[in-house]
Amino acid sequence: MIRRVYRFLKKRLKKVSGFLKKQVPVYIPVFQNQLLQNRVAVITGGTSGIGYEIAKAFLNSGAQVIITSRNQSRVENACMNLQKDTRKKAFGLVLDNADVKTFSNIIEKATCLVGNNKIDILVNNAGVLTKEQFGNMTENEYDQVLATNLKGTYFLSQLFANYMKKNKIRGNILNIASSSSLRPAISPYTISKWGIRGLTLGLAKALIPHGIVVNGLAPGPTTTPMLYKNNSDSIDNPKNPAGRYVTTAEIANMAVVLVSEIGKMIIGDTVYMTGGAGLITFDDITYSF
Repeated sequence: MIRRVYRFLKKRLKKVSGFLKKQVPVYIPVFQNQLLQNRVAVITGGTSGIGYEIAKAFLNSGAQVIITSRNQSRVENACMNLQKDTRKKAFGLVLDNADVKTFSNIIEKATCLVGNNKIDILVNNAGVLTKEQFGNMTENEYDQVLATNLKGTYFLSQLFANYMKKNKIRGNILNIASSSSLRPAISPYTISKWGIRGLTLGLAKALIPHGIVVNGLAPGPTTTPMLYKNNSDSIDNPKNPAGRYVTTAEIANMAVVLVSEIGKMIIGDTVYMTGGAGLITFDDITYSF
């Protein structure tokens, strides 16, 4: 009898120990506020991952939101899901960040969707990765990443900055950067994010005299479809000093702060939400060749 009880308790203890070691999704309080009341935001790449979560947070903070994607059906599905999640209407536009010549009428289309209200927030979130690494990179893959992540961000920011300046709109441009902007650059993605970090500083200096606040927000390894392939409940990431992935909700909360009046005096900065990756360790990335 005693042996049976001992075996039972040992088995239970083993299960509890395993559970404690496994870090299940943490509770992240989500803003429900009016910090962005009467604001209008365009969020590129807003159909999934960080962009979708930022769109949701902005809607929950009182803003009108327009998301973009290269695919019409993805835009429509994301808008429907946002309405289910927030009970508020989101708008969508088809936009390919790598195709600069299609940008010319994007502001006109966006303002029509929101009753000609003035757009005062641009979130440059759209981005792509390559499967290949240095040693096997093709020119086409390199060009696609730089065109989407950096060139598109540059020219879309220029378009919206001119629009805000012309209409005397005191607004925000928020660039989604990355912990990769702190790492030795060996991939097109990392190079593009180094560029975003520099562009954020340059835009901030040029635009603050016109009341346009520019900042960057740099996630580390995050629970997005682009990076997070684990379908289990665990968000463990032993390679990250924090021991887990950053959640999209954490990124979205900070995005609300940075474009709201709370973040008014944060100018030209990049806020790193990496769990330490890229800041205090490079051990989570392999540079073997």
